[in-house]
Amino acid sequence: MVNSSQAPAETRTPSGLDAFFEITKRGSTIAREVRGGLVTFFTMAYIVALNPLIIGTATDSQGLLLSGLPKLDAAGQVIGANVATSIAMVAAATALIAGLVTILMGVYGRFPIGLATGLGLNAVLAYVIAPQMTWAQAMGLVVWEGVIITILVLTGFRQAVFRAVPRSLRTGISVGIGLFIAFIGLVDAGVVRKASGTPVELGIGGSLQGWPIAIFLITLGILVLLFVRRVKGAMLIAILSGTVLAVIVEAVLHIGSNNQGENPTGWMLNVPQFTEFSAPNLALIGRVDLFGGFTSAGSAGAVLGLLLVVFSLLLADFFDTMGTVVAVGAEGDLLDESGNPPRTQEILLVDSVAAIAGGVGSVSSNTSYIESAAGVGEGARTGLASVVTGGAFLLTLFLAPLVNMVPSEAAAPALFFVGFLMMSQVTHVDWDDPEEGIPAFLTMALMPFTYSITAGIGAGFISYTLIKLINGKASAVHPLMYLVAGLFVIYFAQGALIGLLG
Repeated sequence: MVNSSQAPAETRTPSGLDAFFEITKRGSTIAREVRGGLVTFFTMAYIVALNPLIIGTATDSQGLLLSGLPKLDAAGQVIGANVATSIAMVAAATALIAGLVTILMGVYGRFPIGLATGLGLNAVLAYVIAPQMTWAQAMGLVVWEGVIITILVLTGFRQAVFRAVPRSLRTGISVGIGLFIAFIGLVDAGVVRKASGTPVELGIGGSLQGWPIAIFLITLGILVLLFVRRVKGAMLIAILSGTVLAVIVEAVLHIGSNNQGENPTGWMLNVPQFTEFSAPNLALIGRVDLFGGFTSAGSAGAVLGLLLVVFSLLLADFFDTMGTVVAVGAEGDLLDESGNPPRTQEILLVDSVAAIAGGVGSVSSNTSYIESAAGVGEGARTGLASVVTGGAFLLTLFLAPLVNMVPSEAAAPALFFVGFLMMSQVTHVDWDDPEEGIPAFLTMALMPFTYSITAGIGAGFISYTLIKLINGKASAVHPLMYLVAGLFVIYFAQGALIGLLG
């Protein structure tokens, strides 16, 4: 009589866990799923440190941080305690939402992909949307973006939207956001600063001075070295290494804060020092105003601008998700003959719900992470890996206050490096065809040069449509492109239009 534990895998009856996640069917094991899930976590956990530095340090139209506290005092100086509180609150909410939506992906989508606040999407929120309204109103727009994506998924209209925007523009948007993020990283680290004779300059007076900038360079060096050596979790390891070094340097040398330029060689955003541990502060959850952003906009032009910003969020989130899911599926040989992953509808639905959850959680739109391919490379093939990744994020929730110890100089190298990762997509543009190359270039260049993601997207849409029209290829442009290009023309001209009407 043969012992069932020694029977061939194909003859054994799969356990409930195995059957639910189809572990054996997809050629995996529980051990591989756990290992792959942890690798995915370690490759994307940097977002718990980076998201607070992007949206946790930016202010809304009232000069308030996401916590509701002012960033500057009456003298115009940064209130360090308020910034630290905001960073800790964002870190806790970031970990919580990422954990919940990633577990949902594992249980419902049953696909090995992690979700968290999207880099690029949070930059749009912090530097484009929030300055125009309150944080609660900005998060309301994120919720609406998620609702729209959900409707697109449920109605099947997503494929029509996908076909409407040419690949060259989709690439330009991704690369442009990457350059924008890289620029933000350099500014946050003090490597690029405002200058008197030129718009910006390198470091202090054109040279790199001070320990904080040295920490940035050392951390970036560690990250590059680990990445080229294909070490899993290179970003997280580099951030932790840079933080440890920064804490030691501050403890010995007492460098202190940059203090709005009064101490040029000081830490740019937060000082790396031990702070009192406290329970996770989840007060940001639910701070959402769904209609205030539109009712407070005032003019029709302002409302139109907000609608276009929501569309920009939707576009970036939508196409990034499609590319990520296909890329991760291809890495794990999980795609069918048509190039679609299993349970496509469920996967996209979870991703759209994650966008809504990001707004409700006040952490910006959550989306699928391409870093999940690292976990798939380690053997992950099923949703069990996502459950493991999500569980690790929930554990991180209780360590979120420690994020205050991470200086921008230790986290900014990851921002800068993400620019490199997104730049790799530039080869998808046919640069020999000016009809494709010029709009893509305008999209990429104007995002960092104007410090506006919306400006880059608008320039790309308008130029693409005009070039096709001039060349007599009007029928090659999807009707939706004409509509959006027209809206962007009004968006860019709204100042002049308001002046004429006023």
